[in-house]
Amino acid sequence: MATGITKIADIVVPEVFLPYVQQLTERKDRLIQSGIVTSAPFLDAFLGGGGLTVNVPSFQDLDQDDDNVSTDDETTESTPSKIGTSTEVAVRLSRNKSWSSMDLTAALAGPDPMDAIASRVAKYWLGRRQAMFIATMNGVFADNDAAPAGTEHVQGDLSNDVSGAGFIDGMTNFSAEVFLDAAQTMGDSQDDLGGVLVHSVVYNRMKKNNLIDFIPDARGEVMIATFLGKEVIVDDSMPNTGGVFDTWIFGSGAVALGNGAPKVPVEIERFSLRGNGGGQEVLTHRNEYMYHPVGHAYVGPTTASGGPTNAVLQAATSFQRVYPERKQIKVARLVTREF
Repeated sequence: MATGITKIADIVVPEVFLPYVQQLTERKDRLIQSGIVTSAPFLDAFLGGGGLTVNVPSFQDLDQDDDNVSTDDETTESTPSKIGTSTEVAVRLSRNKSWSSMDLTAALAGPDPMDAIASRVAKYWLGRRQAMFIATMNGVFADNDAAPAGTEHVQGDLSNDVSGAGFIDGMTNFSAEVFLDAAQTMGDSQDDLGGVLVHSVVYNRMKKNNLIDFIPDARGEVMIATFLGKEVIVDDSMPNTGGVFDTWIFGSGAVALGNGAPKVPVEIERFSLRGNGGGQEVLTHRNEYMYHPVGHAYVGPTTASGGPTNAVLQAATSFQRVYPERKQIKVARLVTREF
C-alpha cells in the first residue's frame, strides 16, 4: 500500500478542476438562475483575446414620430427617418486568488478531496462575483443620482427614495406601495421587471408584512421566495448605511456576463524551503469576467491592465447611460429607512 501525505498536486488536474469549478459556480449563482444576469457569448469571445474594454454597438428603437398620410400627389415626397445607434462599453475584470495547502488540510482529508477543494473555490468565487455585480450596479445608480453632464439621463429616474431624514414606521420602510412606485419608474414596461435583490433586514420586513410567497423550483426540491410574482434574492452585501437600505428590481437580461480563461487559469506551486524545510503548496485560481449593465458604457479609468477594482466600479464616474430611454434600462431601485 502506498503511503505518504496527499498533496494538492496529487488531486487537482487543472484541465478537469477549472470547468468543474465553473460549473459549480454557475449552478449556484442565483443571479444567473433568476435571469437577472445572462451569459453573453460575444463577451466570452472578447475575453479570449486582448484589450481592457470592448465596444458593444446596438441599434436604438425607431422614434415614435408621426407617420405620413398617403396622397395621390406625385409632387409630394416623404422624408425617410433614420435609425439611431448606441455604443455600450464593457470592461474586463481580471481577478485571482491563491490558497495554501495549509489552509486546505481538512479538505485533503475528505473522501473526495478534489470535490471538497472545488466546492470551496466555487463558493469563494460565487461570493466575489456577487461583489463585482453589486459594485457595478452601485456605479450605475451613483451615475444616475448625479446630475448628468449632458442629456444622457434624467437625474434619479431609476429610483424611488422614501428614506427621508429619519425613520417613520409605515412611511420610510418597505411596503408594497413604495415598491410599486419604484417599479412605476419603468412606466408601462414595469412588467419587464422580474427579480428583486434585497438585504436580509428588508427581507425580514417583507416577511413580517406577509408579503412573501414561496413556490417550488422546477424540480420541486427548493422553495423559492417571491414577491408579487418576482423572485427574491437575499444578500447582506446589498448597500446599506445608517438604517437606509437599497432594494433593486431587475428585468431579465439587465446585466450581461462574460466568462474568460486566463493563459494559466489554475496553477500549483511548491515551495520546498517554507515551513523550515517542510514545504508548502499553493493553489492559484485566475478568472476573467465582464459584468456589463446593458444600456451603459464603462467610462472609468482604463490604465489598469487587469481592469478596475470594485471600489472603482462603484464610483459615479465609472458608468454612463447610452440608451436614450429610461424604459430600456431594465432596473429600478427602492431606497428605504428600516430603523
